[in-house]
Amino acid sequence: MALCCFLGFLVFCFWLGLTSCARSPPPTGLCAASVTPQGYKCQEFEVKTQDGYILSMQRIPEGRAGGGGNKQPVLIQHGVMVDGVTWFLNPPDQSLPFILADAGFDVWIANTRGTRYSRRHTTLDPSKSEFWNWTWDELVTSDLPATFDFVFSQTGQKIHYVGHSMGTLIALASFSEGRLVDKLKSAALLSPIAYLSHMTTALGVVAAKAFVGEITTLMGVAEFNPKGEAVGKFLKVLCANPGIDCYDLLGSLTGKNCCLNASTVDLFLKNEPQSTSTKNMVHLAQTVREGVVAKYNYGSADFNMMHYGEASPPIYNLSNIPHNLPLFLSYGGQDALSDPRDVGLLLDSLKLHDGDKLTVQFIKDYAHADFIMGVTAKDIVYTAIVAFFNRQ
Repeated sequence: MALCCFLGFLVFCFWLGLTSCARSPPPTGLCAASVTPQGYKCQEFEVKTQDGYILSMQRIPEGRAGGGGNKQPVLIQHGVMVDGVTWFLNPPDQSLPFILADAGFDVWIANTRGTRYSRRHTTLDPSKSEFWNWTWDELVTSDLPATFDFVFSQTGQKIHYVGHSMGTLIALASFSEGRLVDKLKSAALLSPIAYLSHMTTALGVVAAKAFVGEITTLMGVAEFNPKGEAVGKFLKVLCANPGIDCYDLLGSLTGKNCCLNASTVDLFLKNEPQSTSTKNMVHLAQTVREGVVAKYNYGSADFNMMHYGEASPPIYNLSNIPHNLPLFLSYGGQDALSDPRDVGLLLDSLKLHDGDKLTVQFIKDYAHADFIMGVTAKDIVYTAIVAFFNRQ
């Protein structure tokens, strides 16, 4: 999920002193924790990025009923400050990875650097700041290519992709630079995040203003750890702003989700959120404030020149996404993060896309979390994704 969504969760927890909100289960492995107990086969893999991060990946090679054959691979990518577990919080008949596996797909789950199963590096220590010197730019250049290359090497087939929230942002940025497209069969983007300038939540706006390069509350804290004391203090400061309602746990940040089961939300809070880098949070806030999809802004023309050879960060030109790439976009009318007006800007960037290659689904009552935890997502969204993949 996006920046302000999880700030809402975290603020609520720290404001009320609910330590259970931030308590994660022991890192026993996603397969053992969430997949095999449901009767599905599951394999654990480690994937190394070009910059040395060791990522955990899981594979569900077949449905519960079994069945061999040459299955089409699907890679599923979570958003910010969560991990692959977020796809498995509902029962199997309501969880996208299981639905895809039972529909005959070879399902792969990604876990971004810094999350509980991907806190390793060939030389860097996660307790040191150097480990956390990255933003979603590095997910575009390193994490996503590493996972795509690994799945392709294991299967020899082009890959269907599913992303939610920041998982859509890094995909769109990648496609715009011509990355991954040679190994990509199609992409399904849920609550697509690209432009964020119409985000309406008061807490989200305050957070975006707070996450500037010279923030003092988190100065020197490279890991944005929701369970840490420094982040807790920072969030309480945000809560003190006039007009911020820190007691509205979910709806005020994500929009009014129509279809969440209370027990699923409780399970979510026991498993998430996960760490990310403070630098990544700053980058996401820049996307909110500046209204463009661009690489990380180092704060001065000189520093940007040093990194990019130009005074301003390069833009990800989404109109460069190959016009014949099959895309499925699903967004909600109540989503306060992937606001319909911002999705409109994204669709405008795709206006030259081949008409038969772009499928757009608008769900009037859906907000941000409904797409991954909604009890009706199976019938409304996931069935449409399966049909879309089968048409390719």
